[in-house]
Amino acid sequence: MTPANQTPVRVGVFGLLGSGNLGNDGSLEAVLGYLRAEHPEAVVDALCGGPEVVTARYGIPATRLHWYRGEYRTASRAGAIVGKGLGKLVDVFRTAAWVRRHDVVIVPGMGVLEATLPLRPWGFPYSLFLLCASGRLFGTRVALVGVGAAAIGNRPTRALVRWSARLAGYRSYRDALSRDAMRAMGVDTARDKVYPDLAFALPTPPASGPGRLSVPPGPVCVGVMDFHGGDDDRARAEEIHRRYLDGTTRFVRALVEDGRPVRLLTGDECDRPVVAAILDAVDSPLVTAAEAASLADLMKETAAAGAVVATRYHNLVCALKVGTPTLALSYAAKSDALMDRMGLAAYCHPAREVDAGQLLEQFRALEERSTELRRTLAERNLVAARQLEHQFTALTAALFPTAGHAHVHARQETP
Repeated sequence: MTPANQTPVRVGVFGLLGSGNLGNDGSLEAVLGYLRAEHPEAVVDALCGGPEVVTARYGIPATRLHWYRGEYRTASRAGAIVGKGLGKLVDVFRTAAWVRRHDVVIVPGMGVLEATLPLRPWGFPYSLFLLCASGRLFGTRVALVGVGAAAIGNRPTRALVRWSARLAGYRSYRDALSRDAMRAMGVDTARDKVYPDLAFALPTPPASGPGRLSVPPGPVCVGVMDFHGGDDDRARAEEIHRRYLDGTTRFVRALVEDGRPVRLLTGDECDRPVVAAILDAVDSPLVTAAEAASLADLMKETAAAGAVVATRYHNLVCALKVGTPTLALSYAAKSDALMDRMGLAAYCHPAREVDAGQLLEQFRALEERSTELRRTLAERNLVAARQLEHQFTALTAALFPTAGHAHVHARQETP
């Protein structure tokens, strides 16, 4: 409870939230769960990509991240170019005014310090820099919580990301590679900690039946992605996409020829054309597409599967969290790091060079060790849960020092 003479803490959450990416929204959901459990007195709102979705789904007020509504559409006409340019200037003042109204701003997870997918410096990196600079200017604590980072080749993007991290008041990462990448880019990470991805703090759906450690072969969930390579692959993006789609389609067809039902999963609205292409190419009643609207939906799908093969990072997180043997079509080092953390480092396959035959061999080897791998995942998930408890305790100490002392005192007074 907040004392009568004390103003409630004003907390803002920031990012490409409500924009169709289930992983981003799952990270937000985890942080909101923490705030509601540990700091119910906090007044929370968002500055985000999809304010209507965030308000409807999570019940918090939300403001649009960009003044110019066509921010993420390619500007080819003069009017659009002028609109984008003016929007960059207007967003300086909009972001500053929003930050100033808060005591704390949290950037919940997401790969906000990386460019493993195509990214323009004056898009989200610029927005993040405005946020962190405004926080430093007005004394608002900005926390980058459980974020992903990676080495960035583009100089303007690298500079904006580096300064954003330096200006933030708190940083933690979802893997050691992220912390190492920020150190290599010139950020002092001596006090920064590494914890599991925030999505591991979300509730796990109940088991679908008894004997989860010895489930017989069943449906295969295949998580697909509108994959065109990374920020440095723009020149051959279409070639990479064709190779990825062809290899994944061949793999799905091979599963169907073995009589295995296949459930196609997505993690972002932009993945739907990939699902449609595979359904059209394979044309079998054994292949169906899931309509997942949240990470909870993805966890239910992957929990019911015999095994999972997935590309998007948070498709992997969901499958691993529910303890289903999983093979990663890895497109970045973060996927490899996640699989290693969960004891499945041997089951990674390059998304840029999908070889359907080799992938099928790896998949069969994965299923042969299914019982053993389910036990391993159960153990690793217990460790992840404990580590995230430490993350939230550290976050309270860093952002809510008065509340942190009060919680410690209350525990000491409890008989």
